[in-house]
Amino acid sequence: MTPIVWMTKFMLGAYPQWIGCAPEKRQRIYFANHTSHLDTVVIWSALPEELRSKTRPVAARDYWQSGIRRRIAVDELNVVLIDRRRPENNKDPMEPMREALREGSSLILFPEGTRKPQALPGPFKSGIWRLHHEFPDVELIPVYLENLHRAMPKGAWLPVPTTCSVRFGKPLQDSPNEPKELFLERARAAVINLAREL
Repeated sequence: MTPIVWMTKFMLGAYPQWIGCAPEKRQRIYFANHTSHLDTVVIWSALPEELRSKTRPVAARDYWQSGIRRRIAVDELNVVLIDRRRPENNKDPMEPMREALREGSSLILFPEGTRKPQALPGPFKSGIWRLHHEFPDVELIPVYLENLHRAMPKGAWLPVPTTCSVRFGKPLQDSPNEPKELFLERARAAVINLAREL
């Protein structure tokens, strides 16, 4: 167990609950609600060690690119860093995610695109829909992070010790001809439904 995993479990629990799937060695995109900067570390820490080595969180370059944040992101988590805005060279910001999937990695991403200090996710952006259409054989696994909006509220420097759980749901069913808007709402609903699991 790495120091960052140990600290996460000690401070927050990061207890995994595999409700709709098993922790299998399959290529997946884990998508979750986004409430704090701890979300990435908590999901990654909740995965078994054999899955962590092949699972790369997706994170914003502007936040994680400097100092100790970059060290954690690059050295510990092997994060896929993306530009939130299209860079000057006009390269598609999603290309690093595609490269990671083509290499066989799984991803952790947050389709809301930004943190929201609330228990349930807001509307999803279209990136997950695009990845699903380009990589239809990669499983989409909804994840709900419980209590993290209380453990690390926006603007806080240190986490408040509390017990958080990570609920992994069943794979999102493929629907090739489903309109984008319906797909995004169905994906969001899958995360919300996990929030209601007891």
